[in-house]
Formats: sequence, C-alpha cells, structure tokens
Amino acid sequence: MASSPQIPPPAHSSKPSFATSVDTFLSSDNAWNWKRFSANADIEGQQNPRRRFASIRYLILNIYRRLFSLVYCANAVAFIIIMVKGRPNPLAFVNAAGINLLVCGLARHPLVVNAIFLSICRIPQSAPLMLRKRAAEAYCYGGVHSGCGVAAFLWFVGLVALMSREYWINQDSGMISLPVIVLSYVLLVVLIAIIVVAHPTFRTKRHDYFELTHRFSGWLAVALFLTLLLVFSDQARHEQGLSLGQYLLELPAFWFVLIIIVSIVHPWLLLRRVQVLPEYLSPHAIRLHLDHTSTAFGKVIALSEHPFRDWHSFATFPDPNGRSFSVIVSKAGDWTTRCIDQQPTQLWKRGVLMYGFIHVMRVFRRVVVVATGSGIGPCLSFLSEKNRPPLRVIWQTRNPNRTYGGDVLNLVRQLDPSPLLIDT
Repeated sequence: MASSPQIPPPAHSSKPSFATSVDTFLSSDNAWNWKRFSANADIEGQQNPRRRFASIRYLILNIYRRLFSLVYCANAVAFIIIMVKGRPNPLAFVNAAGINLLVCGLARHPLVVNAIFLSICRIPQSAPLMLRKRAAEAYCYGGVHSGCGVAAFLWFVGLVALMSREYWINQDSGMISLPVIVLSYVLLVVLIAIIVVAHPTFRTKRHDYFELTHRFSGWLAVALFLTLLLVFSDQARHEQGLSLGQYLLELPAFWFVLIIIVSIVHPWLLLRRVQVLPEYLSPHAIRLHLDHTSTAFGKVIALSEHPFRDWHSFATFPDPNGRSFSVIVSKAGDWTTRCIDQQPTQLWKRGVLMYGFIHVMRVFRRVVVVATGSGIGPCLSFLSEKNRPPLRVIWQTRNPNRTYGGDVLNLVRQLDPSPLLIDT
C-alpha cells in the first residue's frame, strides 16, 4: 500500500503551507490528472458572466430555499382557489393545515428519507451529468419540511382569524364555542414557539434547547390539533345530523392527524439500548464500535445518553472485521466531551439507520473528498460501497496520526492510497 506523499515544509515555517502541499500533491505520479482538472476548474481565473448571479443562485436561492418556495407557492395557489370560490370555509383551512403538518412530519421520517435516497440516487452513472447533479440535490429535502411547517402555521393563523370573527361577531350562532377558541390560541402560541426556536440563529447557538423544544412542542401541537378537531367536530356534526364518529371519518384532517401520530410513534417503537465498544483515540476523539445491526453506504445513526434528551447523529462506516461498524465522535460540545472522557459502553438508539448526505455521491463517476477533522467519518462510509468511484481525499486536521490513530489513517488510505493530509 502506497504511503502518503511527503510534503517538504517551506523555509520560513516548521509546517507545510497549503500551497506547498497542493503543489507537491499535483506533482505526484498518481495525481489523477489534477493539473488538467484544476486548469479547467479555475474558478478565480474565469470571467464567466454567470458568476454575477452566483450569489443569488447558490446563497439566496439555493436548493433548500427553492424547495421551500415551491411549497409556499403551491399553498398560495390553494389559498387563492379557496378564496375565489366564495366565503372561506373553516374546514378548508383545517384540512390545508392538516396536510401541511402531515408532509412536514413525513419529510423527516427515517423510512421516508431512505425512500427518497433509494429512489432518486439509483440513477445510473451513465445518465447525463445534469440529471445526476439534480439527483444529488436530494439531501435538501429539509426545504420541504420547513416549507410545509411554515405553511401549516399560516393556514392555522387564517383559521384562528375566521373562528375569532365567528365567535366575537356572531356569538348567537353557536358554531364556535369558547373551548374551541381557547384551544386555537394555545395551539397558535405553541406553533409560534416551534418556528422561533427553529430559526437558524437560535438553532446554531442553542441546539440542545432547539431540539428539545422542537420535539416536545411538536408532540404537544399534534395533541392540541387532534383535541381541537374533536371539540370542533362534536359541535359541527349536528348541522349534518351525523354522529361524531361518522363526521370524523369524513374529515380529511382527522386522517392526516392519525398518520402523523403513527409516524411519530414508529421510531420510538424501535428504541433500544445497545452495547457500545469505545476505542479511545485521543483527548479530542473517540471511536465507537456497534454491532446491533449492519450498515450501508451513507447511513447515519442517532445516539443518546437518555431517550428524552438530546440526540446526536453520526455517519457510520464498516469495521474491517465485517461484523460491526463504527462512528467517530470528536470534541464539539458537552455531550461529545462526556463521551470522550467517560467512554460509554451503552447508548440509546432510535428508529432505523437513515441515509445521509454522502449517499448522493454514488451517482458520480469520480469524487473529490474534502474533509476537516472528524468530518472524515462520513467519507469513510465509502468503504461500504462495493462499486465506489475513484476517490481523491484531502483531509485537513490537527496531527491526524496522534488525534485519530493509525487504524483510521489506514482506512483513509483504503479510499485513496495517496491522500493529501494537511496537518494544521
């Protein structure tokens, strides 16, 4: 097995600079024609008119936001159709909010996510590159989740406005009672809290609080929505001369809520406490070995110390023995620090292993892997792919041998016999 290229340090520094490292890497015999590659991909040197729109396309209108906008526009069309038909019906708003909540929840369900990746990323490598690039954007499915979540909130705001007008203006009609109004406003406050903590700024700075609030407030919102449906239906059924059961069976929102409840409960039915074999690598990283199930290319596992606390997802990669798989945990917060210091032998897992971003790389014929620190973990998932494409690995980290150990370096060299290791 070839060793990593030796990179001479510049005269003014004890460590190699990035430019020197790249020059040496490109001059190696097996550099995979990188000089031609870099010449064709000289982004800084190109005067392409399309560059002026790059910030709009890749920042303001990235795939995530485009999916979000698509969902929003579809709901806007539905709103226009409802308003054009005449006086808005509260039931139409109820059903619209229900279908958006359903899609919002399913967009994050492990089985649905796996189905998305399995169906879209089965495009053969012989397909046109543009088509494969579009398929590789499957990992942006979160735009559907957030778009439907915001749309459900807006539909519910409209529903609350309609019911409030009915209650305060037509108090003698008896269509909207005080319990319905109270439940509506409580649910509205819960939905506002969910959206506020989901803002990227809050989610980045207070991720643990975001996760707990998002999960438990989401459960509370579903429970309140179901209660609101039951109370509202019990009053509305009298106009049609139906029993409560008959009315609910004909109400689409009721079926939407039932499916949402099933999707929430399903991962928790697979909650298990699994054995973990910790392998201490350094004060900065630890490798956890698990053998309760098998893994596949691009799959991640969610682990936690306690079922109702914060969960952390890690990319999996197979162990050389073929009977277990591993994850690399590096120091990035309180939980990861405890994991390194205490070296747990048991952790909780929930649901099934879910495909992650790295799985979309299977649609390409050649791949350049660029990783920093423990980001090499997802890249090692390529070891699970029997027909993996030719890879070049660029790994920037602090003292890779001392931090992650020789075994991890050997796995990296299985992907690329001559990786570019940049010691920071």
